[in-house]
Amino acid sequence: MSPYAMSMLLSSLSTGTLITLISNHWFLAWIGLELNTLAIIPLMSKMHHPRATEAAIKYFLIQSMASALLLFATTLNAWYTGEWTIINMQTTLPTLMLTTALMMKLAVAPFHLWLPDVIQGLDLTACMILLTWQKLAPMALLFQAGPNMNPMLMVLLGTLSLLVGGWGGLNQPQIRKIMAYSSIAHLGWMIIVMSYLPNLALLNLLVYLLMNMAMFMMIINLSSTNINKMASSWMKNPPLTSAMMIILMSLGGLPPLTGFLPKWLILEEIVKQNMTPIATMAAISALLSLFFYLRLSYTTSLTNPPTPQNSKIMWRLKTNPNQIMPMTIIISTMILPISPSIMNLT
Repeated sequence: MSPYAMSMLLSSLSTGTLITLISNHWFLAWIGLELNTLAIIPLMSKMHHPRATEAAIKYFLIQSMASALLLFATTLNAWYTGEWTIINMQTTLPTLMLTTALMMKLAVAPFHLWLPDVIQGLDLTACMILLTWQKLAPMALLFQAGPNMNPMLMVLLGTLSLLVGGWGGLNQPQIRKIMAYSSIAHLGWMIIVMSYLPNLALLNLLVYLLMNMAMFMMIINLSSTNINKMASSWMKNPPLTSAMMIILMSLGGLPPLTGFLPKWLILEEIVKQNMTPIATMAAISALLSLFFYLRLSYTTSLTNPPTPQNSKIMWRLKTNPNQIMPMTIIISTMILPISPSIMNLT
């Protein structure tokens, strides 16, 4: 792709998200979502491969349906209330339709089936954008409209996402699908606590984005797309492979790493709300997610690759240094000791 076209698409992608983030009018927020969707479609299909084209078409259809439902819900709400402001969702039916539209955009269960198929057809850079930057605009709308949504419905959707994200990634050999189900599970944690403590959901979102960025940058550097390729990562870059195992444990929420912080605080908040069975199910689903992260770490560190490495190993090649990756790795592993300061901020 031409650098000029790439810069224009990335600028449009960031502009669409920023328009949605700063807007308090539903129509302006909808315009930002549409600009965001139209900008990422060429980035998804730039490989000129049938799988990439199929993934881009699936993504476009799902996002178009969700945007149409969101626009219809906000129009119906404006008909009832006479206002287009985001925080003024007072009626039941438009709020339910809006919840469905945002859950479709975020791939929260039971509206999650499109995400693993779409992710599997993309290159790793497009996967990273789809699982990090593309979450910001719908989550911003969810933070603003969340107080008007049904708390029990949000808890039900979040719990279902936790279970689906945990079960779905168990037998997956493809790293991209594992990261897709990981995204579904992490969104479940955010959705559960959204109605009760939005600041905690925001903390979880930021920690998840940092861990996901670090993981995808390492996967891109090591060119690992499935478990067999991850098993040969030691011959490419041993220090980076060691860091990748630590990030996998942080994604699973294993103490004393950063990923344990939001899960710990969310479980504490759920118990305070007298929802001990939901907290128990969330903890069990976290164990499911931790199992397939441990499976990846075991395959990477304690097994030999099934075939000999015939290509040149990476330390003999010139690699482009990534200045962002060390910072994201450090933040994704070492935030837990300063958790009291973070809690004072929230």
